Amino acid sequence: MQIVAGIDEVGRGCIVGAVIAAVVILDPENPIAGLTDSKKLTDKRRQLFARLIKENAKSWAIGRAEPSEIDRVNILQASLLAMKRAYTFLNITPDWVQVDGTFYPDIPCLGETIIQGDLKIAEISAASILAKVARDDEMSTLDALYPGYEFSKHKGYPTKLHLEKLHSLGVTEQHRKSFSPIKKLLV
Repeated sequence: MQIVAGIDEVGRGCIVGAVIAAVVILDPENPIAGLTDSKKLTDKRRQLFARLIKENAKSWAIGRAEPSEIDRVNILQASLLAMKRAYTFLNITPDWVQVDGTFYPDIPCLGETIIQGDLKIAEISAASILAKVARDDEMSTLDALYPGYEFSKHKGYPTKLHLEKLHSLGVTEQHRKSFSPIKKLLV
C-alpha cells in the first residue's frame, strides 16, 4: 500500500511570528472522521482533532521558518522551507506527498500540489490542523511574552486591533520587518 503524506502551512498572511508547516501520514486502518480545513473548525474542534491526529497518525511533524528568515528570503520561500523542515522530521518516508496550494517544496519525494487540498484531502486537512494549533499556541506564548499586543486575539494577522497595538506599543523583534505594515512603522 502506498504511503501518502499531506503538507500544509499556516501564517503566511500574518505580520508577526514564524510561518509553521505540518506534514501528516494518516493510518488508513484508523481513519479520523470529519477532518477538514482548519479554518472551518472552532478552536475547540481543532484542539480535539490535533490530539486525535497525534495519537492515531502513522507519522507527523512540524517545521517552521522564523521572522528573520521570512524577511531574508520572502514569505513564499520561507513557507516552502518550513514544509521542507517538517518533511525532514518524519520518521516514515512516504511514497507520495500532497501539498496544499500551488507550490511544491524541495523535498526528495514525488508528489503533487492541490488547490484547496485542505478541504479535499484528509492528510492535508490533518496537516492544516496541526500547523494551525501549533501556530495558535505560539501566539499565546508571544501574548504572554509581549503583554498588551493581544496576539491571542488576532493571531498575528494585520487586523485593526493589531495595527492599533503596533502604533501604540511599537514593533517587536518577532514582527516581520519586510511586511508593509511593519516597514511603514520603521521608516
